[in-house]
Amino acid sequence: MSVTDTLRAYAAYAAVPAAIWSFFLPVVQLIGIYKIFRYYSSPPPKAVSPTLDKDKIPHITIIRPVKDLEPRLYECLASTFRQDYPRDKLTLRFCVDDEGDPAYPLLERLLGDFPGFDARILVEEYDPVLNDPEHPTKLGPNPKIRNVSRAYREAKGDDLIWIIDCNVWIGRGVAGRMVDKLEGYAPGGKRVKPYKFVHQLPLVVDISGVEEHGSQAEGAGAPRSERWTWRDVWARGGGRLEEMFMATTHAKFYSAINTVGVAPCIVGKSNMFRKAHLDRYTDPGENPHLRPQDAERGRGIDFFSSYICEDHLIGDLLWRAPIPGHRNHGLVFGDLAVQPMAGMPVGAYWGRRVRWLRVRKWTVMAATLVEPCVESLVYNLLCSFALTTIPGLFPGLHIPPVPLSGPSCWLLGVSIWMVVDRIVYRKLHACQSVEVDENTPAFAMGTSHPGGAHLRPLSEWLPAWFGREILALPIWTWAVLLGTTVTWRKKHFRVMPNMSVVAIDKVSKAQASRMSPELPPSSNGYDSKSQNGGLGVQRPKARTVASGRESVSARRRHQYSGNGAATE
Repeated sequence: MSVTDTLRAYAAYAAVPAAIWSFFLPVVQLIGIYKIFRYYSSPPPKAVSPTLDKDKIPHITIIRPVKDLEPRLYECLASTFRQDYPRDKLTLRFCVDDEGDPAYPLLERLLGDFPGFDARILVEEYDPVLNDPEHPTKLGPNPKIRNVSRAYREAKGDDLIWIIDCNVWIGRGVAGRMVDKLEGYAPGGKRVKPYKFVHQLPLVVDISGVEEHGSQAEGAGAPRSERWTWRDVWARGGGRLEEMFMATTHAKFYSAINTVGVAPCIVGKSNMFRKAHLDRYTDPGENPHLRPQDAERGRGIDFFSSYICEDHLIGDLLWRAPIPGHRNHGLVFGDLAVQPMAGMPVGAYWGRRVRWLRVRKWTVMAATLVEPCVESLVYNLLCSFALTTIPGLFPGLHIPPVPLSGPSCWLLGVSIWMVVDRIVYRKLHACQSVEVDENTPAFAMGTSHPGGAHLRPLSEWLPAWFGREILALPIWTWAVLLGTTVTWRKKHFRVMPNMSVVAIDKVSKAQASRMSPELPPSSNGYDSKSQNGGLGVQRPKARTVASGRESVSARRRHQYSGNGAATE
């Protein structure tokens, strides 16, 4: 066999799987696009659960872990209080590491603005269980789990648990529709098969440069056209890249995978599940998928304290749990978990994607390894190779040759992909499914409502799209092949092959160069002198203790309740 024949044989072997992939991926995307246009073109129906007899309405414990000042934090957290759900069926818990957190005064103001709720601020450093020297609780290094552990622990056994990131805004009808999906409530008093776990489609809105520090006013926080210098691009362009990713590639595949339901696919912005289920199936005696030694990891949410990707792992555990009469996961189509973002540097976007991929490569390795092939540049390279190679390799199939060269075919494919992404982006950022009222912030109104966002012109949209696509493969290579360490919540971790993390106390320069960069405090749209949302909430001064750190027993266990009073 000549060298030419050998190369042709290798090309044949490569072209066939490339052709199969080229056919398969558009089908998956079409499923996601269909779902987006079907469910995000108008507000979803009113929820059934809030209208049930009072004794039949499920009780929800809403847990919001808070860390630092985030863009539009007040509006995001206030949306929790504005749910169309019976007030006496809601328990709200806002969790912070300590009272020195910059967001703490804002939380105090928030609870004062919404009296009459069962709402409290829980401070991790005053947790009597975590900080009891006589009965130390063995929790892993995950800072988010340590933060919310008490809120989860104090929830009632039959509660629904709804964990929402602090930087997420939710519409007023979301609580009811999440409960409907989870419990199987349908119109007309009907019941359908309930789910083990439900969640929302996330949407990022970059509000950089548009009254980032202003209050909720007409048009405040809405993306507008503006001129950026290269310095602006590097200092604030990460938000545009994140916005682009979440409204194009992520949205299409997230919607599709959660439609076909072949595997758990969770991003973790807004998740709801039953406390009873998680408590039971984190017990090795009840869950055949766990090992006997897992009994030492605690129960409920504490079970995941040694892992960073707790959202995915909670969903994965419930997915595999033998719970009869329940479907696995349900995406609440029509409701968006809207995240405003401001001032994110390109390096911080890189770091966020690297952190996610370095954790994800051990949780869903197969999906992570093929991820470059779902990006436009690599996919169309495979597609153009298959289209221009197969007709000549298999003349017996009578496949007509493609009247384009490989580069021309690739360019056409990328152009079609870009047009489709623009259409999907416009649909999601129109926010047509959002129930707009007088309390809806401009960033959540989208481009379809007066006073909302302004559609980004192509002169702004195209650079962000190309930047996101070009960076996808380098980010994947750096994250998956060239490191295992991450930085999260200002702490350093090494991700282990068993998906657990180990805290790193001291970091060498060589290690630091391979870590995912942390989002700097000033890149969230605020600096040390700024106010949040025009609410007059300043960063508190750091407390000092003359003789070292006080013991927990010597501190006041400060809880801030919904009636505006400090309690012991």
